[in-house]
Amino acid sequence: MTLGMLASFGRVAIFAADVVSHLLRPPFYPREFLQALMQIGWFSLPVVGMTALFTGGALALQIYAGGARFSAEAVVPAIVAIGMARELGPVLGGLMVAARVASSIAAEIGTMKVTEQIDALVTLSTNPLKYLAVPRVLAATLAVPVLVAVGDSIGIMGGWIVGVQRLGFNSAAYIKNTVDFLEMWDITSGLLKGAAFGFLVALMGCYHGMNSGRGAQGVGKATKSAVVSASVLIFAANYLLTELFFS
Repeated sequence: MTLGMLASFGRVAIFAADVVSHLLRPPFYPREFLQALMQIGWFSLPVVGMTALFTGGALALQIYAGGARFSAEAVVPAIVAIGMARELGPVLGGLMVAARVASSIAAEIGTMKVTEQIDALVTLSTNPLKYLAVPRVLAATLAVPVLVAVGDSIGIMGGWIVGVQRLGFNSAAYIKNTVDFLEMWDITSGLLKGAAFGFLVALMGCYHGMNSGRGAQGVGKATKSAVVSASVLIFAANYLLTELFFS
């Protein structure tokens, strides 16, 4: 089992190295890149926004309930903003994109493999890795930080709505506390995490799609494995990046 796990890590690492090595080498496929950017970025915006809105509101309620035990209700705006920017925005955004995008990429590429479309690309002297994986990985790496930034803003707005309408905070004071305590590095670190998570999500979708088994069962297994592996890697990368950024 240990040897099998190490072999899997090795295959993923080699695949990731191949994708990165092809990022800046021609030929380029701008049409594929723009289509992937639209699918990953624009169409993921509603689910990321709704998730962030309700998460920000729930976070404000929980922090208020906990802070009330120590007469520290005033920390709600600062902790909601910092928590969304540093952790919840990137992680929840990455997980939503993993659920939506990794499964879609794995199913699409897996179906292409089953129907021998990937073999047709090779016959036409087109590198499948360059044509299918590189545009999607690049698009996800660029799109997810934008989704994280939008999700942070909506999540902080959700905390503000709950704080003002439900918890009785003054609107101007809530916004002032948010601005005063939120630092630029809090935002930047979350965006860097978003880029790393986007890379991992698209990488896992492409890897499992290109290595899917034959038939509908193989495509289904590849789709499930892509979502699970992307989610686990997001949590692992989140810990490592947090340790790197804030230790």
